[in-house]
Amino acid sequence: METFVIRKTMRVPVPAAPPGDGTAMARRLDAALLSVGFTLSPELLAELSGRDPSAVTTLAVKVLAAVRELVGDHVAHNVYFADFPANVPDTMEFWLGLARKAATTPGGEAVVRDLLSLPGYGRYRHTFEDMAAVHEDFLELASDRVTVLNLGGTPEEEAAALYLALAASTVPLNAADLAGLAALAKTFVDGPEPETVPVRENKAVVNAARLARGLPIRADTVTDVLRAACGLSGGDVTLLEPTRFGSFTRAQRTSLLSTLDAIAADAEKLADVGRHTERWKRLGERLHPHEYPRWPGAAAVFAVARGDRSAPTLAARVERALSTGDGGAAIGLLRAAPGVLLRSVDRLARAGAPGLFEAVRDVAPGTSTRMLLALRQHLGDRDAPSGPRLFVNRSSLAWARSDGLPPLDAGLVAELRTLLDTEITDRLPDPGAVVYDPAVLDVALPLSQKGDAAGFGVLPRGSRTPVRGELLRFFTHWRQNRHTTDYDLSALLLDDRLATAGWLSFTELKGFGGTHSGDITAAPDGASEFIDLALSEVEARYIVAQVDIYDGEGFANAAESYFGYMERDATQLGMPFEARTVRMKSDVRGAGRVALPLLFARDDAGGWSAVWLHLFLQGRPDFNMVEDNAASTTLMVRGVLGRAPLTMRYLFDLWRSLGVEVAAWDPLAVPAGKVTWIGFEPPEGLPPGADVHRPERFAELVPE
Repeated sequence: METFVIRKTMRVPVPAAPPGDGTAMARRLDAALLSVGFTLSPELLAELSGRDPSAVTTLAVKVLAAVRELVGDHVAHNVYFADFPANVPDTMEFWLGLARKAATTPGGEAVVRDLLSLPGYGRYRHTFEDMAAVHEDFLELASDRVTVLNLGGTPEEEAAALYLALAASTVPLNAADLAGLAALAKTFVDGPEPETVPVRENKAVVNAARLARGLPIRADTVTDVLRAACGLSGGDVTLLEPTRFGSFTRAQRTSLLSTLDAIAADAEKLADVGRHTERWKRLGERLHPHEYPRWPGAAAVFAVARGDRSAPTLAARVERALSTGDGGAAIGLLRAAPGVLLRSVDRLARAGAPGLFEAVRDVAPGTSTRMLLALRQHLGDRDAPSGPRLFVNRSSLAWARSDGLPPLDAGLVAELRTLLDTEITDRLPDPGAVVYDPAVLDVALPLSQKGDAAGFGVLPRGSRTPVRGELLRFFTHWRQNRHTTDYDLSALLLDDRLATAGWLSFTELKGFGGTHSGDITAAPDGASEFIDLALSEVEARYIVAQVDIYDGEGFANAAESYFGYMERDATQLGMPFEARTVRMKSDVRGAGRVALPLLFARDDAGGWSAVWLHLFLQGRPDFNMVEDNAASTTLMVRGVLGRAPLTMRYLFDLWRSLGVEVAAWDPLAVPAGKVTWIGFEPPEGLPPGADVHRPERFAELVPE
């Protein structure tokens, strides 16, 4: 749990310990952290220096292990070609060399017909130590990343604070954070609770922990109760996957059924049962509602699930109204469900439903800010013809197609944008003066983290951040679980028109300004692949990073699977993997057989930026290769580049409209009074008490 706290907050929980002179050990820890791109804040260094050395040593082991895993430095990254990126052979030269060697070996003629089975192919030909011996020392530069670790409270205080922050999050959490919330809830659910838990999945996790402790649950829909039962049974609270319900104690059955009875007093809420009838039937087999006649509302829920009672869903009634051309009736029905109304604005506008603007105006004050921002983002370009539309499910599996939707009425779109901007602006807290790192201007507002991978430096889909190094090196590492598994790191290069300009992969080791580290075809102890690109030599407009499953276990089934990238100076040399230069590292655990973590885009002035994708393609069951899925990858890229997300720039403009002082950080013009800083690493010179928002806190900028 301490590792989870450090990853989420960049704060180090410090347990109680006797005083002493821990200066030497604290400085040794700081030096070790610097080698992987981290450092202790002055307050944390001072605190550790005044503690018993043995306590500092114990804490140092935990902290160093946590941050090394955070950036991917917890494994030894070997490469197929020992002196990569130097002396990597031409692809054809390499294949022919292996083929000649096999052909001249007694009994080797047969394997020449299968290039991947050639002796010496796909397995490391040297140890990590042998590889390290041929690389010159890494030259550290001031431009390398240095992430500050701050002083935290006790482990219990930090974990409790993180529990409250995650439970009260205004945006849905990714799978790793949701699991972390579940672990924290087991310890802290009977302590202080947030006033509200806005996100349904978060509420379900908290409710499951409350049920386990014999506490009453918070629920205002029947689906809340279903989610809580799934969580208590160790199932999926997002309801994506089926849950095998366990046995519930009498107290738990009583809690679930009495809550259902209270909710079902409003007969309109029975309509939600139809969305998950099979799950309700399975749950009914465990709860035995017929044994509790004093709760007829609960019995009604299961009667609807069995089909013994009718409760048409809101969606069905809206569809009926729209099919008869009665858009006004559809809006009247949707006024009772503001979230559904906002999600239906585009369709209602295309149907010419009367009173749409007035309905949005009336329900907006009672709708979450996240929902308002999502609609505002959708309306960003709906008054103009649209290109391919990107669709992403909750497992980040993506597809794109031309939706063929006509542009919406420009006047209505303008009115709705103004309405939403006003409503969102009214909800913004007073930040005092805002100072920011210019690198965050094009970071997307985190409206949901469901599709975002867990990791370090991970940003929401559509975010853009500058790439400042001369060399771009991205990498993947995986470790197979039960079956031989071959992942392939690749790069698809696209020109200005998004036509394929080439690729780098195990079938094209060199060219286009880049070099591939060589193909590894099995990973019982872990395997790594790298692609190194000299950006000044890359003529393509876009570089799409890709991880293909050629054979073996899916991303979610492997023991470990992640991707990242480094920014380096051409003079730095060093090993293929240098943790200090890692700018981003994310888990690769989604559905599909092809992962598209991010792309790199060159602007007209020659500068490069990273664009976050977090997408997965279905791919083929086996033998996925970058050249074979170029068309589908390009379609995804068109979908992402064709739609602009709401970014920090939008948020800053709203604050400016309120008269808030908003400016890029300038050490010579530090604002007086209350200050909010937004960026990646807080600069020296911030006034004491400044409210610091690094990426791990960006979601807090979205009001409830």
